[in-house]
Amino acid sequence: VQLQACGGGLVQAGGSLRLSCAASGRTMRMFTMGWFRQAPGKEREFVAAISWSGGTTSYTDSLKGRFTISRDNAKNMVYLQMNSLKPEDTAVYYCAADQTILTATPQQRLSAYDYWGQGTLVTVSS
Repeated sequence: VQLQACGGGLVQAGGSLRLSCAASGRTMRMFTMGWFRQAPGKEREFVAAISWSGGTTSYTDSLKGRFTISRDNAKNMVYLQMNSLKPEDTAVYYCAADQTILTATPQQRLSAYDYWGQGTLVTVSS
């Protein structure tokens, strides 16, 4: 599985961005997909995840209500809609795939994810 994230950029505080992650491989549609981020000087942290069917989502508490994860298995795509962006959301955002197939409960642990994209930079100016 190869993952390619895009959609990052520079946005003013209060603005929105939608990140996209394109995945190769038909089995992607059976994987839990997640988004993580890493701010300068900080550890990589969980942002959101979505089960293989799209029926279950999970978010880090501080981002609930502002970020929305979704997927389109027919297109092998995962998205992260980010609204009301804040300067503290500035980070490199990574998409990742958990190859445990057909699991209903998305994991938040970094170690649960087996495949990682290259990251896309989001910069939020104040």
